[in-house]
Amino acid sequence: QVQLVESGGGLVQPGGSLRLSCAASGSIFGVNDMGWYRQAPGKQRELVATMTNGGSTNYANSVKGRFTISRDNADNTVYLQMNSLKPEDTAVYYCNFRRLLPLPTYDYWGQGTQVTVSS
Repeated sequence: QVQLVESGGGLVQPGGSLRLSCAASGSIFGVNDMGWYRQAPGKQRELVATMTNGGSTNYANSVKGRFTISRDNADNTVYLQMNSLKPEDTAVYYCNFRRLLPLPTYDYWGQGTQVTVSS
């Protein structure tokens, strides 16, 4: 089992910045991927950014150049720095821990944190 504790989020004006954090604890071993997904009202959950414990990153095209993901493997914590926020970034952001190896692949999710971009 893996537990995820998220922090950050809130209300910010367009063009502003926020930082999300997610700390993982529990059965953390092997190759894994940590990151963020988001879900806006009436839409499907979508990938925002992820990072493996080996340092490989993956970003949604819509956030490239504005969001930066980083992680501290010693603390099993992942961060998402969000700059130049837009109203369309408004969503519930979910932390994800994906065990890649050993198989089988398995996903763990945080409870979600609301990000609202509005003037």
